[in-house]
Amino acid sequence: MRAAIAAAAALLLSGCFQQPADPRVIDIRNGPTPAGLSSADTIGPLVNRASSSYVTLVVSDTSTDRLKGMDELPEAVTAGSGFVVDNRGHMITAGHVAVKSGWLVKARGPDGRLHEGKVVAVSHSPDLALIKLNGIHDVRAVTPVSDACLTPGTQVFSLGRPRSSGDVARVGEVASMSFGQSVHYKDFGYPDAMVLKLPTRKGESGGPVFTANGRLAGMLVSTLSDGTGRHLNLAHALPAPMIAQFMCSKLSCSSAWRALASPRQCKAG
Repeated sequence: MRAAIAAAAALLLSGCFQQPADPRVIDIRNGPTPAGLSSADTIGPLVNRASSSYVTLVVSDTSTDRLKGMDELPEAVTAGSGFVVDNRGHMITAGHVAVKSGWLVKARGPDGRLHEGKVVAVSHSPDLALIKLNGIHDVRAVTPVSDACLTPGTQVFSLGRPRSSGDVARVGEVASMSFGQSVHYKDFGYPDAMVLKLPTRKGESGGPVFTANGRLAGMLVSTLSDGTGRHLNLAHALPAPMIAQFMCSKLSCSSAWRALASPRQCKAG
């Protein structure tokens, strides 16, 4: 099943883009294991609600050696997506999207307006970043899950924008709460991750993962393939507690986020 709905939603990762002025269209795609969320009548309202906290962004290097002249703008380095986590303009994205603290961010909110901000903090492992946007206080923040230990088979959906494609909501399920080993790539990585049955593609890192009740369960960080590069229809996501631990170490967070930040081990199966 594929359905399209208009929403002021998402964009994604490492590759510069031209942001359209019109509302984005999110293409709803089922994963390899269709579930109860497959109905457009079911997933459509959830995507609309979730997309109200979802922004697209361009990150630029502000270092002087990359500026060609005093009157020229900094060079855009990466593009990606993220999600708003409070009413003060803070948002989370992947570290490899934000790249470096202090870099300039231009983000388009759900209302279509552009907002400027800066990268506040970057973690290389886990691969996370905190961004502060100006003038975006009216955007609805995500609500995290109350119980981060999701059982295998739990239905989820993600928001993201594959490279050279439009915005996508992917419907799938949790395969495991643990990959069982650390992952490293370039200067970034993570100690462990959720394994999701989602056919994600390059360019979707930083996208939020929601449960069937619209609560944030994690953030997409990589898509899995075999040694030949063949896609396995599996993705890694950093779980909500990992996001909470990073975020609450950088700013004053809500009681819901603080509760998630307390260490807890989930069963891998």
